[in-house]
Amino acid sequence: MPVIRWNILCDFDGTIAVEDVTDSLLDRFASPDWQVLERDWRAGKIGSAECMAGQVALLDATRDEIDAHLASLRIDPAFPQFVEAALAAGASLRVVSDGLDYAIRAILARYQLDDLPVLANRLVQTGARSWKLETPFSDAHCRVGSGHCKCASAVREHDHHHRVLLVGDGASDFCAAGEADYVFAKHRLIEHCRHAAIPHTSIVGFADAIGLLPALVAGKLFTPRRVLEPAVLL
Repeated sequence: MPVIRWNILCDFDGTIAVEDVTDSLLDRFASPDWQVLERDWRAGKIGSAECMAGQVALLDATRDEIDAHLASLRIDPAFPQFVEAALAAGASLRVVSDGLDYAIRAILARYQLDDLPVLANRLVQTGARSWKLETPFSDAHCRVGSGHCKCASAVREHDHHHRVLLVGDGASDFCAAGEADYVFAKHRLIEHCRHAAIPHTSIVGFADAIGLLPALVAGKLFTPRRVLEPAVLL
């Protein structure tokens, strides 16, 4: 049976992490005004980059306080096994998030996963208790004004020898899902994929994703949307 090589892009908040890490930091350390920005973003009045930059500016916490909070947050217990299985199957894996790189790396480090590449917004300390957002993976043409344009990241992952799998759960994954060759979808992303006729399988968590990997690499889960170089078929 032919084996297909995959570049896997995994969302973090609500996908790898069991909760939205950014929201948990805002709940704990920001004034309630962050929810006003959240409502404006959900109503389409502002893009997610503008929303999050404003929210991060409302954080009032020392680095030690943030570290202590991050130490209480958990990831899907099956994610480390998924990483191991994906790499063993010849896939590459990157964490792609419209969240905060510092938080993601701190949490992954507790699970000895800090060697995974992370593409996310940058959390920068500007004072003893103040912070700002930098967006090194933004794109001027991003359709939804994201701090991290996952759609552009998904496009960059395409090459002649790999397909792109997105694992995600929410609105920040909608555009990237349309660029991926296949999607493992949770929560709101499931309905989006159904409505947009995007090839996908619904999952509850990474335990499901592990079970799907053999069929994925064998080419049994999807109808190809791109022609690959013959070298990918081993």
